[in-house]
Amino acid sequence: MGFDVSVALTWILFLALFPMSFFWLRRAWRIGFKRDFSEVALKHGQSPAAPEKFATVELLINALAGGMLVYVIYLVVTGSADYSTWSAVAGTTIWCKLFAGFGLSRHAHMKVGAKTVTRAS
Repeated sequence: MGFDVSVALTWILFLALFPMSFFWLRRAWRIGFKRDFSEVALKHGQSPAAPEKFATVELLINALAGGMLVYVIYLVVTGSADYSTWSAVAGTTIWCKLFAGFGLSRHAHMKVGAKTVTRAS
């Protein structure tokens, strides 16, 4: 087996699963058990006006994504899944978590009834 770019990228993806799953599960732990809402639906580092309102959704997003990555790590270590399967599941999980977190943060910071300023032509 020779070393090429695909082998390096495969190892980078696999090794990146460990810190991602750790941080996402730790965030879910902090929200669920420690009731720390400081990282809920952040937009530009700012929390929304009522972060506890969105804490359950943020907890589910982080717990599901972190749990899925732990499962993918288990599949790789035990040899239960081939490369195309585990990389597809891991990649889809990562992208879905990022999009869901982005959508939640934008929804949490939405100003209802805010007056918009339009430029006169």
